Amino acid sequence: MKVNIKSIFKDKDKKVLLSNFISLFVLQGANYILPLITLPYLVRVLGAEKFGIIAFAQAFVAYFGILIGYGFELSATKEIAEHRENKEKVIEIFSSVILIKFLIMLFSLLVMSLIIFSFDNFKKNWLIFYFTFGVPIGRILFPVWFFQGMEKMKYITFLNITAKVIFTIFIFVFIREASDYLYVPLINSAGFFVAGIIAMWIIFRNFNMKFIIPPFKTIFYHFKNSTQFFLSRLSVSIYTSTNTFVLGLFTTHEMVGYYAVAEKLYQAFHQLYHPLVNTLYPYVANKKNISLFKKIFKIANLFNLILFIIVFLLAGEIIKIIFGDNLDYSVNVFKILILTLPIVVPSMLIGYPFLAAMGFPKYANNSVIFSSILHIIGLGILILLNLVNIYTVAFMVIITESFVLFYRLYGIFKEKLPLFTE
Repeated sequence: MKVNIKSIFKDKDKKVLLSNFISLFVLQGANYILPLITLPYLVRVLGAEKFGIIAFAQAFVAYFGILIGYGFELSATKEIAEHRENKEKVIEIFSSVILIKFLIMLFSLLVMSLIIFSFDNFKKNWLIFYFTFGVPIGRILFPVWFFQGMEKMKYITFLNITAKVIFTIFIFVFIREASDYLYVPLINSAGFFVAGIIAMWIIFRNFNMKFIIPPFKTIFYHFKNSTQFFLSRLSVSIYTSTNTFVLGLFTTHEMVGYYAVAEKLYQAFHQLYHPLVNTLYPYVANKKNISLFKKIFKIANLFNLILFIIVFLLAGEIIKIIFGDNLDYSVNVFKILILTLPIVVPSMLIGYPFLAAMGFPKYANNSVIFSSILHIIGLGILILLNLVNIYTVAFMVIITESFVLFYRLYGIFKEKLPLFTE
């Protein structure tokens, strides 16, 4: 099938889709450029060990971030996209989700405190965990799911860039030596707090929202409705954040630092496609335009294949230019992780923008749930055999991501969805 790019964005709905994609693409550009300024600086100033401590804290707090999010970035986005013309329903969804997130946050803070002060490995760095916890709190105030559901991505772009700019400026002002590492998560949290406050102001002013206390039955409905999405997000976290977490428990902070450098660069290439995925999900859920999705799917995967070849061949030079010398461990890990790029991108596009939006979320959700079980079993075997290191963990990522793709393809063919047929 010949792909005519100009024909994709002719009518009004498709122009909105293009506008949202451009907004999120600009955001992703900022997400690329600003970390490329701060991350190399942090690695050089803090060193691999202190950078590893920060990465370990982020991996630990990420579990609570997933719990607080509870899958609403998917379930609430879909609900608001489907009911955005019904203001009362939108207010109900908005209020229920914010209230649920706040209650889960209080529970998470209690659990985290119990863990931190029960184990010496956590207690000695207790302050950095609390500073890092500010990020998921800030994200409660910044409901990305609301703007995505309303298909007003420009606000997400503005607010995220605001948070990133604050973080970037403050890093260079306050981080001058290795002992300043404690301020890094505090500065990151501050950026999200500011963005969250502005987000709430925009929502109440521009969208005429108001906060209500919905009936318990309504709150429970939204909580239950998002459970399958939460399990899916938790599963993704298991085979992403858990890698750094396990390395932090069974290797040194220095090794965690080397792995984190490679992982963050690897994730940056994944995130290149997030604007496309986040734009397509509410659009396909609302319009069910398979023909458009198929065209975009082909273009994205062709671009991804070219990108993969270039990045793999130049992996060493890329890390050296960005992060500096003496990072051979990071280069080797990055070469392993980047092998998943041709696997992950089609998997991302098949998942929520297609399977979930077309009414088959069980395949998108179950793919990561089952894969996370596989990943935990694999890590458990590595632990039992005393084979945990940055390379074996990276190879486990390849195995896990491959299973996600195969399971989602299974869902496509079982339900006879016309993604690969005319």
